[in-house]
Amino acid sequence: MTTTDTLLPRDEEFINFGELPAAVNDLLQRGVVEYRRDRQAADVLFREALAAAPQQLPIYYCLYKIHTYQGNLREALAIAQGGLREAARQSGWSDDYRQWQRPPALDGPARFALYTLKALAFIHLRRNEPATAASILKRLAVLDPEGSVGWTVIAELAAGSRRI
Repeated sequence: MTTTDTLLPRDEEFINFGELPAAVNDLLQRGVVEYRRDRQAADVLFREALAAAPQQLPIYYCLYKIHTYQGNLREALAIAQGGLREAARQSGWSDDYRQWQRPPALDGPARFALYTLKALAFIHLRRNEPATAASILKRLAVLDPEGSVGWTVIAELAAGSRRI
């Protein structure tokens, strides 16, 4: 078995990131596996993917997720904001989420944008910035009243705790 083979996920560990260039998908899959052993190495792989294909939204997800898990909230915030800008660009929306209108269909980049807004609300709660989180959640209530991206869970956390 080669070193590369050990960094690739087994079939049951494979994550479907959607349609991605093969090289980018490979970097993400290897990053997921590496995260269990060496978080810094995972970060390097995800950043390599981001440098190669900054228009691929799943890369931002991988990065902001691992940094949120690790409590690197400043880094998680910056990456999530970058992903939000890219998703907004792909959706034809303003960089300012407060100007967004409810999308006719919640899929593709629009779904990613709202999901990332939810993540930003959580990150702001963790950073003890409840007013910013509340502002984001208020806008999500307009953009996704059904709560299909799961923002209501973050709203419940915000209502139950001033600090997470």
